[in-house]
Amino acid sequence: MPVNFTASDPSSLWPVAGLRIGVAEAGVRKAHRKDLTVVLLDEGAAVAGVFTQNRFCAAPVQICRRHLAAGHGIRAIVVNTGNANAGTGDDGLARAQATCVALAQHLNVAPEQILPFSTGVIMEPLPSDRIIAGLPAALADARPDNWARAAEGIMTTDTVPKAFSTQVTLSGVKVAITGISKGAGMIRPNMATMLGYLATDAKIAPALMQQLAKDLADASFNRVTIDGDTSTNDSFVVIATQKAAHPVVESWDTPDGRALKAGLLEVAQKLAQAIVRDGEGATKFITIRVEGGQTAEECRLAAYAIAHSPLVKTAFFASDPNLGRILAAVGYAGITDLDQTKIELHLDDVHVVTRGGRRPEYREEDGQRVMKQSEITIRVGLGRGEAADTVWTCDLSHDYVSINADYRS
Repeated sequence: MPVNFTASDPSSLWPVAGLRIGVAEAGVRKAHRKDLTVVLLDEGAAVAGVFTQNRFCAAPVQICRRHLAAGHGIRAIVVNTGNANAGTGDDGLARAQATCVALAQHLNVAPEQILPFSTGVIMEPLPSDRIIAGLPAALADARPDNWARAAEGIMTTDTVPKAFSTQVTLSGVKVAITGISKGAGMIRPNMATMLGYLATDAKIAPALMQQLAKDLADASFNRVTIDGDTSTNDSFVVIATQKAAHPVVESWDTPDGRALKAGLLEVAQKLAQAIVRDGEGATKFITIRVEGGQTAEECRLAAYAIAHSPLVKTAFFASDPNLGRILAAVGYAGITDLDQTKIELHLDDVHVVTRGGRRPEYREEDGQRVMKQSEITIRVGLGRGEAADTVWTCDLSHDYVSINADYRS
């Protein structure tokens, strides 16, 4: 079960003007499951995306990058689950492109105005014929209030759909922000094995969109990790349909700009954290806060070293306060001039380590009390400066092995 997380009430998810979503069962890998989703955009929407840093990226990632760079104006997104269309060579590119062509014909737009996404098993041919055959049903289902079904339609090993929404006021006008994500394993920054879609009806200058997508990803999806693996298909897309009746946001350094970006980040972080809470086999949600660094980058090095350590993660699963494992991870994080005599360590309210050694007042039963909680904060002080950064992760359980051992069955 996810850690302190349940699916959002569909009625809490705000429709976004200028956007409709349809979901269908195409039988991509298994029958009788939602596995095909289309997102239809009115003309004039501004769209930007960031994608996996894995050099062995999937065919749809390659095509999305190409289509976004073409600058023709994105009119639709098509997502299939069950098959990643990765490790499929030229055949995979041709099948992804055929899906774009088919949807473009339905919508009377150019194929370059379609963004394809796939998630699922790697190195198997994409059943594009099934996807193409399922498009009419997905299009017939398209409506503005379909976010909850879409969150189901993009799931793979997820146990619960992930969708969040909020409203913010810009120059007296309420605008909607709604997003969905999927992911539960093969999660690693740059980005995670995840798909994320975040939309608003706010008016945003198109020139701001690409940096906005990067900034939001860096503060949300690039701050989560489950198992240290970077997927071939990771994608995060931000959409502004431009339908709200407020002045165009042309700078983030204005009251409207700050309010909008804060609302977008709130939803993006909830979506990212939901992925960790639903991590394969996860029983604990762990916040790792590293403070006192010379730079934020070195704080992230230390945080990720802790978050990726199998020894740390299995100790948390066992509720075993074997906290020397955390110190060891900080030590090998790559901060070459780290002074271990300045390290401080807290588990929630329990001060464990001071000046690089066990704090005399620390009692193991206090550490064990915290370790038994379903939500835990690790706070490390490096004693080097004023920078800080945060990463979210989970424990590593027996179920993680079982789920991934059986993934293709």
